[in-house]
Amino acid sequence: MLVLVLLVSVPLAWFATALPLLSNSSAPLLQEGQVADRDYRASETATYTSSVMTEQRHEIAVRSVAPIFTSPDSRVARKQLESMRNVLAYINTVRADPYASITQKTSDLQAMEDILLEADTALTLLGLTDSRWQAVQQEALVVLEKIMSSPIRPDGIQDSRSRLPALVSLALPETQADVVAALVEPFVTPNSFYSDELTQAAQQAARDQVEPLSRTFVADQVIVFRGEVLDAADIEALQQLGIVKPEEILPDLASITALVLLMAVYMVLYFRRERAEQSSNRRAVPVVSLLFLVFLFGSRLILPSHTVLPYAFPAAAYSLTVAALYGSRLALISTLPLAILMAYGLPNALELTLYFIMGGLFGVLAVGRARRMASFFWAGVAIAFAGIMTVLVFRLPLPTTDLVGLATLCGASLVNGLASGSITIVLQYALAQFMGMTTPMQLVDLTRPDHPLMQQLLKKAPGTYQHSLQVANLAEQAAERIGADSLLTRVGALYHDVGKTGNPLFFIENQTPGFSSPHETLTGSQSAEIIIRHVTEGLELADRHRLPRAIREFIEQHHGTLTARYQYVQAVKEAGGDERQVDIELFRYPGRIPQSREVAILMLADGCEARVRAERPSNEEQLLEVIKSMVKDRFAKGQLDETNLTFRDLTLIQDSFLSSLRVIYHPRVRYPNEEVSISPDTAPSRGTMGSELPSGSGLEAGLPVDGAPKVAHGTEPA
Repeated sequence: MLVLVLLVSVPLAWFATALPLLSNSSAPLLQEGQVADRDYRASETATYTSSVMTEQRHEIAVRSVAPIFTSPDSRVARKQLESMRNVLAYINTVRADPYASITQKTSDLQAMEDILLEADTALTLLGLTDSRWQAVQQEALVVLEKIMSSPIRPDGIQDSRSRLPALVSLALPETQADVVAALVEPFVTPNSFYSDELTQAAQQAARDQVEPLSRTFVADQVIVFRGEVLDAADIEALQQLGIVKPEEILPDLASITALVLLMAVYMVLYFRRERAEQSSNRRAVPVVSLLFLVFLFGSRLILPSHTVLPYAFPAAAYSLTVAALYGSRLALISTLPLAILMAYGLPNALELTLYFIMGGLFGVLAVGRARRMASFFWAGVAIAFAGIMTVLVFRLPLPTTDLVGLATLCGASLVNGLASGSITIVLQYALAQFMGMTTPMQLVDLTRPDHPLMQQLLKKAPGTYQHSLQVANLAEQAAERIGADSLLTRVGALYHDVGKTGNPLFFIENQTPGFSSPHETLTGSQSAEIIIRHVTEGLELADRHRLPRAIREFIEQHHGTLTARYQYVQAVKEAGGDERQVDIELFRYPGRIPQSREVAILMLADGCEARVRAERPSNEEQLLEVIKSMVKDRFAKGQLDETNLTFRDLTLIQDSFLSSLRVIYHPRVRYPNEEVSISPDTAPSRGTMGSELPSGSGLEAGLPVDGAPKVAHGTEPA
């Protein structure tokens, strides 16, 4: 059953969780440069870091960084100075040549490769006296050293050359200053070059100084107006607010797959640990899975793209319904995966996850055993309280929180609590009726003494009614001792013998002392037929009064497959002692052996109460021996094989029976004027034939069989 449910539920849970993502994939993809065909509004208040606008700021910062050049290279300056010295040395040689004419010297100077001199400059240079020429040489070297000491970039070489005249000493005449500038100008060359490494480092530093840009949109704010041309920032905003789908959704789908599988393994581990309640879990798994999927689909269809509605969604109704039907443990365990899946992928997923979890847990703990209508009201109050506190925890620290918005969310939490309680009342009643389940509220209603069937039992078979009350008290305390459903056990015990109302006088607890038993005129098989019939007649009354299936199981199974032993013995005697002439199956009860711990407890309590009332043990040791004998008899006959009762449970049940019966049948003081009861020797021999005491004990009809004591006024225990 668990494997089958998992094979169905896990894919459905995955589909429900991925539903918002898949639905967005059908929305038209918007592209940059496209004209908006409508106004796009924010469905909820949201803040996100805009990678597009942050990148735009990065680009502006990078563009603001100027190219970075290296410092002046001294090696370039030394090389140029050396070249100039060589040129000056050559000029000195030309000037000192005694054999060359002025024309020849001018031609030689103009033929130099490293420097291009104009004819006028060459003539001026040749016409300088030696002292003047020496001053020009020194000044040229000084000016070149000065200019090459400052940064000269490739694109700034002309600016540097244009500054040469200003660097020449004012002590020189203008003509000589022009010669100095003409000599230096060819040697002015770039000494500072562009550095890609330094520039990139500066650009990265500028990028790092840019803070990420956050954008905030409040609910219903227009993001893009109709007719506007969409840019990258607009597309990003629409994607961040879930209005358009990002192009790549495979990572999100993979994430959902991992999450759903994680939750499935979590639930499998829980059900494997609950093997002690395996039979009830098998019935719970499909119902809980169905409820889980209904609430998950509802939340994933409704909650996305809403701001306030998630806080009003009655998710806690799931927890309350499961608690009312199957107990708080399963409700507490299964609330966690439901809350995680419902809130997955929403803008405020962490807040909503805790909101759903705390609401469910508070509701389950507050509803308790869900036995009163008021329990659901107080559970709703607890859910609302948990929701409001969660909202305050997350919203108060936010600077964008305003009182109106906070009050709105708190009001939604209150609606959530009241709606969860109200929906649970309707839901658990409808599920119980449709699936034949029994809720604590139904059981509490059945315990009312004014119930029509209880009134019928009280009026028609008052002895059986009292017997049922005694057995109910006995069984309820034993059920509490071993952790079984004590309320179900008590209600089942109250109704287990309602079939005796059809023929109440055929059962000893409804006969008065000295009453002539109707069994005296019947054969053993006829008596057995009437006694056994109270099971089938009880089932007919249960159907007529629409008793839950769980209560009908008590009526059907409380005798298991035991036999009306005394009536069988009587039939054998009537057949001359030949057992082959008597069909024992005619004396066997028609029900199944008990299928639950609760019915098994009722069988044991029913038998023990009757045996103790019949045998009247005089001390605690005899009382315990009677109880152990009854339990051992039922165990030996296989009546407890399908109940999951352990030996420890049987020991606790025996101890509970001992404590209860010791109080009920304690010795009483005989008052001086009290009349002596009818002695066993004067008890009627067949007047108690209708009793159904434990099979095989010789007490079914209150007569001595196989050494058992004679019973004057017993009751029907089994």
